[in-house]
Order: sequence, then C-alpha cells, then structure tokens
Amino acid sequence: MISPPPPRPFARTAVRVLSAAALLTLTGCASVGVGIGVPIFPGVSLGVGVGSGGHVNVGVGTGIGPVGVGVGVNQHGQVGAGVGVGASVPVGGARVGAGVGTGTVLHDPRQARRGTAPAPRPAAGEQS
Repeated sequence: MISPPPPRPFARTAVRVLSAAALLTLTGCASVGVGIGVPIFPGVSLGVGVGSGGHVNVGVGTGIGPVGVGVGVNQHGQVGAGVGVGASVPVGGARVGAGVGTGTVLHDPRQARRGTAPAPRPAAGEQS
C-alpha cells in the first residue's frame, strides 16, 4: 500500500493563509469573500481579502492544521479578529482552498466613544 506523502510546509501554510483570508473577509459580518496570503515567516502569513460587501481587508494570520486565527483591518479602519477552519487542494503548482469562520470587530473608529458625548446645554433662563 502506498502511503501519502507527508504534509509539506507550503500545504500547511496554504491552509493557514486561506483560513486567515476567510476569517478576515468574514470579520464582523456574514459574507463571502476571496483572498490571498503570503507567508512572511514560518507559521505566519500576511493576507489580503475582499468580501462580498466590497470591504478590503489586510491582516496577519496563523494556524495549526485546518484551524486558523487572524487579525486585520479594513479600508474604514475597523480592526477585527476571527477564527475559522479551511481546507485546500493542489491545483497545478499552487494550492486552492476555502474556509469558514466567525469574527468580531475589536475597534471601529466610526463609532462614537463611550463617555464622550457633549455636555447638555443649560435650558433658557438657567445658569451654567
């Protein structure tokens, strides 16, 4: 019986990258997206993705096996984090895959900060 070849570092990195890209495109909303990632050093990849809402995301991701985690920022300055799972298959000299995940917005600069509402003005005839 022929045993399958051991996983190559590129294959593991591709799964991580695809997971991170899926996470980044899914951060904060239910959407579908596409992304690409480039390993920047072992176990960590830089990813760029575009979601169905047109949100462009850039982030960093890592993972173990099919599970990945990542953080990223979109063109509106929203910072998000997420987790997901992905899988890939060899196609030519590269690997192509898909992933699903969930995420949350950690920081949204467009949201008013709590406790920074302007002080109420005194009503007519009242002293301040």
